[in-house]
Amino acid sequence: MGSAMEILSGYVTAPSTTETAVTMASGNSLTLRNAIGRVFLLNAWAKSQTAGILKITSPRMHDAVQGLRLETVVSEVDPLLPMEMPQVLFPQDTLTVVMTGSATSGDIESMALLLYYENLPGAQARFISPDEVKRRMVHLFTVEKSISLGTSGGWSGSAAINTTYDQFKADTDYALLGYLVSAECVAVRWIGADVANLGIGGPGNDTDKDCTRDWFVKLSRMTGLPLVPVFNAANKTGILVDGAQDENGTDSILTSIFAELA
Repeated sequence: MGSAMEILSGYVTAPSTTETAVTMASGNSLTLRNAIGRVFLLNAWAKSQTAGILKITSPRMHDAVQGLRLETVVSEVDPLLPMEMPQVLFPQDTLTVVMTGSATSGDIESMALLLYYENLPGAQARFISPDEVKRRMVHLFTVEKSISLGTSGGWSGSAAINTTYDQFKADTDYALLGYLVSAECVAVRWIGADVANLGIGGPGNDTDKDCTRDWFVKLSRMTGLPLVPVFNAANKTGILVDGAQDENGTDSILTSIFAELA
C-alpha cells in the first residue's frame, strides 16, 4: 500500500447558463477509489471561454446543493481553492461536477480536479518532501516535449517524455518540481510506473509561470504532505506526457522541471 495522486479532467459543450454535468475524460471517473484513510481534493480549476461556474458537490461534503461553487474567468487557468486547506473526501464517494459557460455551438468548457490518496491499496507511487529534494539535489534539469493536443476535450497527445530530447542519466532518480507550458490548456499530465500509473498534473497556465514552475513543491509545502513525485530514468520510455484541451486544439510545448537526485 502507498500514497497516490491523480488528476481528473472533464468537460461540457456550450452549456450557456444551464448547470451541465461534465463528461469525464477517458479513463477518469468521479467515483473515488477504494482507499484506506484520507482522500484530499488538493485543488480544482477550469479553462473557460465565457465566464461561468464550476460546482463540485457530494452528500459527504458540506452540502449537496451548492457545495464548492466557484466562479470561472475567461482564460484564467488558476487554482480556485485555498492551497493550504485541501478538502477532505471519502473513499468510494461519487462527486457531482457541473459547469456553465459559453453558449456558442461547439465551445468546450473544461475543468480539472487534483486528488491525493494517503493510502491506496496496490499503489506504489514515489513522493518525497521539498526538504528531501533540497538535501539530495545535484542539478536542475529540464525536458522539453511538444504535445499535439486534440479538439474533442479530454486527454490527448500522449507521448514518451524523452522522444524529443533524451539527456536523462541512467538509473538516476529525478524529482519533478514543476513545469512550463507554451500555450493554454486545461491541464497537463505525467503517467508512469513511478506514480502508480495514475496521471499526476497541474493547470495548463501559460502566463502565470509562478503558478507552475514549482507546482509540486508548492503543493507539498502548503499542504504539509509529501507531494513531489520522483521518477527513475530507467523508466523514461514509459513516462508519458499529455494534456487536455478545448475544441481549438492548440498544441503546447511542455517543459518539465526536474531536480536530479543523489
